[in-house]
Amino acid sequence: MDETTGKAALVLTGGGARAAYQVGVLQAIRHIRGSRPGNPFPILCGTSAGGINAAALAVYSADFNVAVRKVAWIWRNFRVDQVYRTDPAALLGSGLRWGSALFTGWAFRQTPRSLLDNSPLRALLERTLDFSAIDRAIESGHLHALSVNASGYTSGESLAFFAAHPSVEPWRRTQRIGVRTQLRVDHLMASSAIPFVFPAVNINREFFGDGSMRQLAPVSPAIHLGADRILVIGSGRLAEEGRQRTEAYPAPAQIAGHAMSSIFLDGLAVDLERMERINATLNAFTAEQRQAAGIVLRPIETLVISPSQRLDAIAGHYRESLPRLLRTVLRGVGAMRREGSTVLSYLLFEPGYTRALMDLGYRDTLERRDEVAAFLRLDAKD
Repeated sequence: MDETTGKAALVLTGGGARAAYQVGVLQAIRHIRGSRPGNPFPILCGTSAGGINAAALAVYSADFNVAVRKVAWIWRNFRVDQVYRTDPAALLGSGLRWGSALFTGWAFRQTPRSLLDNSPLRALLERTLDFSAIDRAIESGHLHALSVNASGYTSGESLAFFAAHPSVEPWRRTQRIGVRTQLRVDHLMASSAIPFVFPAVNINREFFGDGSMRQLAPVSPAIHLGADRILVIGSGRLAEEGRQRTEAYPAPAQIAGHAMSSIFLDGLAVDLERMERINATLNAFTAEQRQAAGIVLRPIETLVISPSQRLDAIAGHYRESLPRLLRTVLRGVGAMRREGSTVLSYLLFEPGYTRALMDLGYRDTLERRDEVAAFLRLDAKD
């Protein structure tokens, strides 16, 4: 990379099965780059399912093309039972534990950990990712930094667990901390532990859940890690439709979907808007004027790619691909209805749906080919 172009960061947001869209975007970037060697994103930041994608890219960061091919193969062939258990013993056992807690927990102090058992995901990550390769990539210069966000249930803080070049310093801001660590599968499991759906993970002295919770500044870790320009791949439309008249009381799945969208989408939109305002203010002054005034902030170039279509609407077309018993459970909370399909869009790890999202990400990115090429400095000397 030409150092005059600065360090590029890739920020991958959360969203469960919606993260398949990110892979389609990455495939299009690979297509736009052609056969150029190396890694266009020396800084990788991910949260929730985006954290898993970021870690996979880091493991194979010596060759971006190979990394994208490996990640795409997994997503194109995903099944829900590779992420969470859907067998009768697991689903019925979960229902019994939650029912027992509601009716007899006062006597026996039973505390169910989650609705779904995601131990298959842990097994998949342990089987496919060599975490020691991350440090080797940093030492060899293929990677500058990788961060994975998780949210502490006791402290309420958003932690960016990172591995990086020795020049990167840890940071502390209000409710936001950057902690250097040896990244492992526990960090990915914690970052993707959707509240109530998947169990929290104990790391050191605290239990952590999905990194999208209380993540007030999703783009911030990339800046702390040294990025000068940032590509953000979202997992939902940043501008949703307006209010529609309805008389029916919202189903539990509809309410849960609204909560999930608040967790996974709202923080990113607010952070990007704040960054635009800061950039506009900084660009009103020359670099010399900012230096003379003691302003340490610098303009950050950003490019945001997010879905052009509603992913919950796409999920509705593939609801019948889920295992029968799981469909029965989801039908009971309204997730199989059109208005409950937002929850479905996070949990539908089935090839029909993930491939549709990958295709959408690919098309959306190619439609912005010129912007992507300019961001990647493809007209500059490699």
